[in-house]
Amino acid sequence: MTSINLRKGPASKSGTDAVVIGIVKQEDGTVVPYSADDVSAAFGRNFAGILTSMGATGKPGEIVKLPSAGKLKPSLVVAVGLDNVDPADHESIRRAAGAASRALAGCTSVTYALPADTVEQVRAVADGAMLGNYEFTRYKTADQRPPVDEVVIITALARDKAAQSATKTAQVVARAVNLTRDWINTPAGDFVPAVFADAAVAAAKAAKVGVRVLDEAALQRDGLGGLIGVGQGSANPPRLVKLTYRPRRAKTHLAFVGKGITFDSGGLSLKRGDGMMTMKCDMSGAAAVVAAVTAIADLNLPIRVTGYACLAENMPSGNATRPGDVLTMAGGKTVEVLNTDAEGRLVLADGLVKASEEQPDLLIDVATLTGACIVALGARVAGVMSNDDALLHEIPRIAERAGEPMWPLPIPEEMADKVRASKIADLSQHNTEGAGGALFAAAFLREFVGEGISWAHLDIAGPAFNDAEPFGYTPKGGTGASVRTLVQLATEKAESR
Repeated sequence: MTSINLRKGPASKSGTDAVVIGIVKQEDGTVVPYSADDVSAAFGRNFAGILTSMGATGKPGEIVKLPSAGKLKPSLVVAVGLDNVDPADHESIRRAAGAASRALAGCTSVTYALPADTVEQVRAVADGAMLGNYEFTRYKTADQRPPVDEVVIITALARDKAAQSATKTAQVVARAVNLTRDWINTPAGDFVPAVFADAAVAAAKAAKVGVRVLDEAALQRDGLGGLIGVGQGSANPPRLVKLTYRPRRAKTHLAFVGKGITFDSGGLSLKRGDGMMTMKCDMSGAAAVVAAVTAIADLNLPIRVTGYACLAENMPSGNATRPGDVLTMAGGKTVEVLNTDAEGRLVLADGLVKASEEQPDLLIDVATLTGACIVALGARVAGVMSNDDALLHEIPRIAERAGEPMWPLPIPEEMADKVRASKIADLSQHNTEGAGGALFAAAFLREFVGEGISWAHLDIAGPAFNDAEPFGYTPKGGTGASVRTLVQLATEKAESR
């Protein structure tokens, strides 16, 4: 695992392979270094001119590399554009560190001389450095770049216990995010529900988290008709993974439920071919839940957490659920299936019922649930819906502090009427009118939340998988969206108890 060390002193004398500095664009259009005065001094008065001549514009995330030519101990200088110099803008620092980290091919040790004057800034640099230092190489046979073994952060807080603790937290959280990315990026044929369940068990045991797996026989016995109905078309049967972290000092109980569709073909409501290309990512919610629970345990947070990963593969076959079929869900409610490509809400419904039986203080589900949410909020912002107005606005603020943009959306009461509009069952699974798909899905899920339990639904359909070019600390492919928010939520709830 990459180590993070905090050091005082000049970055120019650090014994690492490279040094990262920040640059900003001034009002007159010139580009100047914003950090590491000693690095600038080593190049002389014309350092800004050198950067400009190499094409630097100061655009956020822009990278300019130049050899130190013996002027510094590190042989390479990496200048990265900072969005602004607001000390409270930790995300700008996080993204700059991540962009630099992605550009450090061949370096095994790196010094970061970015703004790190507060504990929060130190954490932001550490976050970006660790999250940007990710590459999925499992299936590549060519030589790969060596991993960064050592990260050095230049800060006056080198001996500050809070700053040191922040870097350790960054390591734990980044490890959880990167594990989530690995799982998402693994081809669906190699990560069927049983394999995912085994991976979750291994991660849970490593973090000393209790874990139980319900196989298809146990799901049948317990009446989990959503998981059974979605998974019955596949040769790879469904699973429900329950994780339990219960420290002695815990006074607050959180429950997380994650959608884990290991591949979504659409079932008999078959997707187009191009619509299936990224559907290995449809288990991102479950991956985030498992990783977040293990990270919370690794951080020894004094808060009880129960996690449910609802795992199934949605495939067409002679055994597949048909449009028009009726499923009996956990808890006994019946659901008329109108579109087998709206399967995620069915497996989540079972998970929400099981989680509600635990009577948590707060219940959160995470899912790549609807394309409608991407239409509404784009590819980088998750939607938040809730049965609790205070929680509806609290979650996006917590997510912002974690560095994950989320936006509150309503659950209009007319959606509840549409959910209950089935002529032959208790509930309709899909909004046949089409409009407001994300809101209908949330209204459907709300039907399975226990009475009196505060609940929020995170629709991460957009940010869970980056099919465009990498940016900041975000790679192409699986992103690990919502892991940081869930850990931040647990951290803040533990501190406020």
